[in-house]
Amino acid sequence: MNRIKIGQIGIGHNHGEAKMSAFRKFPELFEVVGWCEEDEEWVEKRGNLAAYRGLPRLTKAELLDSCEAMLIETDVWRMMPEAKLCVERGIHIHLDKPAGEDYSEYEDIIRTAERNHAIVQLGYMYRYNNAVRYILERVRSGEMGRVLMVDTDMCTEHSLDFRKWLEHFRGGDMYIFGSHLIDLVLLFQGEPTAIHPFLSKTHIGGADSYDSTLAVLEYPYGSSTVRVTSNEPGGWTRRQLVVVCENGSFEVKPFENPTKLWFTPANAGTAYSFYQNEIELPEMTGRYDQMAKDFYSYVREGVENPFSYDYELTLHKWILRACDLL
Repeated sequence: MNRIKIGQIGIGHNHGEAKMSAFRKFPELFEVVGWCEEDEEWVEKRGNLAAYRGLPRLTKAELLDSCEAMLIETDVWRMMPEAKLCVERGIHIHLDKPAGEDYSEYEDIIRTAERNHAIVQLGYMYRYNNAVRYILERVRSGEMGRVLMVDTDMCTEHSLDFRKWLEHFRGGDMYIFGSHLIDLVLLFQGEPTAIHPFLSKTHIGGADSYDSTLAVLEYPYGSSTVRVTSNEPGGWTRRQLVVVCENGSFEVKPFENPTKLWFTPANAGTAYSFYQNEIELPEMTGRYDQMAKDFYSYVREGVENPFSYDYELTLHKWILRACDLL
């Protein structure tokens, strides 16, 4: 196969190691050239992780000169300038999320990529989840009727250090995690008519981040919700997606490890009876595996990226609004 020469700029993003592992899992698709990191503290902490073993640490200039695609995995607040450097050269990018607090800067990157025919794949992993894809297929077929509401939760009990790290971001949890969920709501329902952010600080342990957040999205047939907190014991196992349609409802819980999908058809029982049916799904081999394979198909096989330049800009606009930043 015609492999893609790919590198990674930065190892400071919390998903960087797993992304590199996923792309290295497919040596028939990707020739991983190496990685670079300008922050020596990250090199000391993460440079010897398994995902990077056997790969050379190169300079940024060496990577830019030798790669046709790049993983952008720096600290979140450093990603946009690196993305711009790549797309200006026509280098295809996997850009981890979120895509910056400055909408104009991100719009410039996306439009530059579009002019230079550079693929931009965002790191929203749940759009590649088997359960999400299954529900989307049934909704888009028309068989489920209108989507009436979507409820989402992505809560966790994070450490004090993590909640202090969130202070870097004016949207806190909604920016870092809620962005995943707003992506899902828009995929199922399109753009809302309005969005209402509720961002709070618990100040537990002295952290000054927005670590308890909610966004309500208005639609013609009802409201949908995105809830993210960093202070919920057991929240990881309760991460969930509920999609309510005219002809039935879907519930994904847990979201991962393993993914479980439940379906309840309309008018299948009484108002107070339990009649969920579990939908058997193909096992996911890894959170980012399908993402990596799809990236290859966009770059090498001419497959159209279903998440267009315009969609990614629209999504980011609503993410920033959910964070009260736009």
